[in-house]
Amino acid sequence: MLHLAVVVASSFCLSCTREIPQVAPLDTDFTTGSTVQVFNATVKAASNFVYADGTQISGVTFGFGSAFPGTAYSFKLNSGAHTFLIKDTTATTKQTPITFSQTLDPGKNYTIFMYDTITSVKQVTVANNIIVPSDTTARLRFANFIFNTTALPNVDVYSFRKGTGAPVFTNVATAAVTDFIPYISGQTDTLYVYATGTTSPLIVKTLVPILTPTRSYTAALNGSYKATKTVSTFATY
Repeated sequence: MLHLAVVVASSFCLSCTREIPQVAPLDTDFTTGSTVQVFNATVKAASNFVYADGTQISGVTFGFGSAFPGTAYSFKLNSGAHTFLIKDTTATTKQTPITFSQTLDPGKNYTIFMYDTITSVKQVTVANNIIVPSDTTARLRFANFIFNTTALPNVDVYSFRKGTGAPVFTNVATAAVTDFIPYISGQTDTLYVYATGTTSPLIVKTLVPILTPTRSYTAALNGSYKATKTVSTFATY
């Protein structure tokens, strides 16, 4: 059952009534229940909506390389078992809808990662280990959702500010998400992503936005291994 109240809106004309889809308003009081965000790494995805237990949660579409919600860290649901549906409602879409069940534990924070391509959409749900730093650092984790038609090597991630010594994230497999690590805040930094064991980077990407003290972020490698790829950074908490 949704924790969120449902608001129904309608618009009237002289002789008819036009129904507006029910959309649950975002609840940002995170002191109870469970919190969820969705990141879309599905190549070529465009106009996606999120549904929980049959109720539409997202009032604005989101596509490849973006997170929902876009103006908050997450949305809240009652703890317990839920059925999620994520789909593109465009009449001409070729995207395959995905439906999955997920049990949310009380007080826990989750990110649902969508990935692969629009004709073979997959998802993985990760419980986020949120710890608020007691100093001015931020926290960062790395998610590897790059797409290819064949198996890919794992990746190592280096930081410009930390130099060319040890990588900040090591041997990250496809469809895997690392733990959060303490990370410098308030300064620009650039990530260098290498296939493990190689010397030429797959991508060099500046972290945007600049990380805010005490906040937690995800840097997600996504796109096509043989074509356009990027690293999308978004706030998780």
